[in-house]
Amino acid sequence: MNVDPRPLYARTAEQIAALVGTVRPERLAGPTPCAEFDVRTLLSHIVGGTRRIAVIGAGGDGLAVRPFADGVPDDGWSTAYDGARTEVDKAWADDTRLDALVRVPWGEASGRQALSGYVMEAVTHTWDLSDALGRPLALDPELAEFALAVARHVLPDAQREDPELPFDSAVPAPEGADAYERLAAWLGRTPLSRA
Repeated sequence: MNVDPRPLYARTAEQIAALVGTVRPERLAGPTPCAEFDVRTLLSHIVGGTRRIAVIGAGGDGLAVRPFADGVPDDGWSTAYDGARTEVDKAWADDTRLDALVRVPWGEASGRQALSGYVMEAVTHTWDLSDALGRPLALDPELAEFALAVARHVLPDAQREDPELPFDSAVPAPEGADAYERLAAWLGRTPLSRA
């Protein structure tokens, strides 16, 4: 994939910001399709992962950044996420960062590949959060189609038994599934309504 993922990442970030803005404190302890995360932990991971890709984009050691945000008050998730995504915009503004080699959790990659991978992760977690909240907003299907293409490229086999992978084996997508549901199914997630 030789696309500039920055506009897609920016659109994904806008969508996440809108969704995070709908989270009410009473929902923070609720379940998500990511079985090991409740809503609060998922928000922490979204913010932490965003901070990590900002450091990677700036040329730093993103692996030294914990992929979870600690100390965010229950009413501070929107502010924390907005700050992190602003750092991503700054860090990736220079076109040369797209072709620079960077270290990401899955190995060494070009900045373009790394940021595309983080689009996939962010879009996936957008779906996780949306499903956990009862799907309060319409989500952009083009972002899910891009994320699904990345997912199928980096995880071409439906069966995954590597305990190091953060994604389970693919599950069947529901009949008439939209792009987000197909992405979630490819990454081993089941909507809460079907769990």
